[in-house]
This record gives sequence, C-alpha cells and structure tokens, in this order.
Amino acid sequence: MNQINSQQSFGGVVKPKPGLSFWQILNMNFGFFGIQFSFGLQQSSMSPIYAYLGADEASLPYLWLAGPVTGLIVQPLIGAMSDRTVTRWGRRTPYFLVGALLCSLGLLLMPFSPTLWMAASLLWILDAANNVTMEPYRAFVSDKLDKSQHSIGFLTQSAFTGLGQTLAYLTPSILVLLGMSRDAVNDNHIPHIVIAAFLIGAVFSIASILWTLKTSPEIPLSQSEIKVLQNKPGGWRATLTEVALAMREMPPTMRQLAWVKLFQWYAMFCYWQYIMLSLGRTIFGTSDPSSQGFREAGLLNGQIGAFYNFIAFVAAFALVPFTRRYGPKLTHALCLTLAGLGMLSIPGIHTPALLFIPMIGIGMAWASIMGNPYVMLAGSIPAERTGVYMGIFNMFIVIPMIIQIITLPLYYQRWLGGNPENVIRLAGVLLICAACSVGFVKLQADAGKETSV
Repeated sequence: MNQINSQQSFGGVVKPKPGLSFWQILNMNFGFFGIQFSFGLQQSSMSPIYAYLGADEASLPYLWLAGPVTGLIVQPLIGAMSDRTVTRWGRRTPYFLVGALLCSLGLLLMPFSPTLWMAASLLWILDAANNVTMEPYRAFVSDKLDKSQHSIGFLTQSAFTGLGQTLAYLTPSILVLLGMSRDAVNDNHIPHIVIAAFLIGAVFSIASILWTLKTSPEIPLSQSEIKVLQNKPGGWRATLTEVALAMREMPPTMRQLAWVKLFQWYAMFCYWQYIMLSLGRTIFGTSDPSSQGFREAGLLNGQIGAFYNFIAFVAAFALVPFTRRYGPKLTHALCLTLAGLGMLSIPGIHTPALLFIPMIGIGMAWASIMGNPYVMLAGSIPAERTGVYMGIFNMFIVIPMIIQIITLPLYYQRWLGGNPENVIRLAGVLLICAACSVGFVKLQADAGKETSV
C-alpha cells in the first residue's frame, strides 16, 4: 500500500494521517471479529432458544426488541460521548473495554437461562454491551484512516464480520464433528452444543478487543485538539444537545441512505428471525421445538449461515477493487439484488445442498451491507463529529428493526398465513426495494483517488 500523508480538519485543527499497511488495518479491525461472533450467535441461536423456552412464532419478533432499542438509545449517545472523551488511553478505548467485558458476561449467562423472561433480559444486556463497543469502533477506523483508505478499512470490518459470524454459525456443527452429541440437552431443552458455542463466544469477545488495543493504539490527540474538546460543554445535557444538533445538520447523503437501510434491515431482521422456522417446515416437515427435526434444522441453519458469512468474508476483499472502479452505489445495489433473488428462492428449495446456492448472493449482500454504506457515509461527515454521526447512522439500522418488530406480528397471520416461508419471501422483495433505493443516493465528489493495496 502506498504511504500517504493526508490532512483532515478536526475542529479547525489540521491533523496529518499517515497511511497504514494492509496488516496494520487487519490488526486494527480484529476486534470486530469478537463483536461479530457475538452477533452471529444471536442471529443463529436466539430464536431457537426462545422456542425451547416456550415462545410462540407470532410473538417472536417482540423478543428481539432488545437489539434495536438499545442501539437506538446507546449508540448515538456513546458515539457523541466518545467524540468528547479525553483519557490517557484515548477517546474510544474505554468504550471498547467496558463493552467487551459486559458482552462476555452476557454470553456466559445466556445459554443457562431457565425462563423466557431471563433470556430476553440477558439479550438486553448483551445488545447494550455490543452497542457500547460498536459505534466507537466505527469511529476508531475513521479516526485512524485517511479518506483514501476508508473503503479498505470498512470493507475489512466486513471481512471480519463474515469470519466471526461464519465461526459462530458453524461452531455447533464443529462441536458435533469433535464428538459432542447433537441430541444432548439441558433441562430447558437447550442443546449442549449451543451452550458450548456461547462459552467460546465469551472468550473471543474479550480476547479480540484486547488484541486490537495491544497492536493498534489510538492516534494521540495534540494539545490543541484536547483543548478543543475540553472547551466543549460537558454532561449528559450537552451530549443530548450535540446529538440533536447533529441530526438537524445531517448531510444529505446520510438522509438519502436512510431509505436504503429501511428496506435492507427490515429484510435482514425478517430473515434472521424466521429462517430456521422456515427450514424446519420446508426441509424437515416440523415446527415442534422438541423434535429431532427441529434440532436438525438448527444445525442446517448454522451450516448455511456459516457459508453465507464465509462468502461475506471473501467478498469483502473481492469487493474492494470493484467498489473502487464502479463505486459503492452500483456495488451495493448489485449485491442487494442478488440477495433478494436468493431469499425469494429459499422456500421453494427442499434439498439441503441446494440451499447453498442462494447463500452466495446473501453473503455478497452481507459483505456490502457491513461496508459500502459506511464508505458512502464517511466522506460526507466532519471529522470532529465522526462518533456522533456513526451513532446516528446506526439509528437507520435499528429503527427499521423496531418497525419490523411492531408491524410483522400484526399481519403475520392475516397477510402471511402464519407461515414463516412467506416471511423469507417478504425479505427478498424488500432487499430488491433497497437495491432500487440506492439509485437515489447522491455522493459527495471524491477528494482523491484510492491508495493501492
């Protein structure tokens, strides 16, 4: 990678940013592996855990409320606070550590939940912890990288998203291959392989963050930058005021991306909540959580989920030159379209091996979802507000999730026939709508060409 020495304004202070090598960017983003391993466990295992503990299909979305609500509240506030934080360790580091520790605790306790309410409560803690870490991490990448390296930085995060979630989805199947019984369960019908996967996730969550902090310290603030931050009013009221002001002054590109994210995240939440229930019916002919077929559907979901996340891991790097040449808009629209067509085909597939074909498109879209919107955003926001705007941008993820949670149970029986297969079809249609919405996003002119990798 060519070395650069670009300059970026920070509250009126001009700050040079030396170019980082590819390996430095990998080390910087490795903490994302543990965060996304945790998210992968939630996506693959929370609906089954809720089912084991007695939840019914129609009310299932309500039990996923923790993630979007904590994201809506926590991420903008934490983003704004991290912009203003001055410590000997940096602005973002304290949030990484606190979030990772709480996340590990939540993962340790989750599979031992004796009741539905306890599992739902622990999910609130787990999601709040992940959100405390997530947005400062997004801002951390923008802090350390010049604009010309944003695509490689954020798409590397996509790669670790794919890798972390691949292993999270695949861990129960790996444990079976290593000799654990797929049918051994605790008193609440939660399989031992799921319990072990959560314990492994707890270790990865804290270990990956510690690696990033050891290898990739924050760029120290200069005295003039510290003075700028210290002169800003403090306290929670000032933080809320900063969030409100940033929302009023939101760049047009960010507003336009809201529509893309509305469709794509409503769709992904539908997919995560109902894919295992859909597979149980179409592949194994069962909806009984206590049946062997239902547990087999859980393993199959882990395998295809691991596959699409592995595709995302590979695609994240493969998309870098494509994004540079054709731009993040075309790349994102194409990936979303492939995923939409893939989801539309899933309910018609009754042979497990054929399910891996649509997973290719879903994996490409997942890589793009976790990278290209941030590439489009990063060039349009001021450096001194990176944290708060990354936090607000997350609202465009969680608000669609909240809308999905509130609305889907209202029409699940009437319009979708109480059939989880139709929820997957709905997700496919919405992803195609998201692809169409990308065309209405107007990007700021690039300040310079990408550096070569």
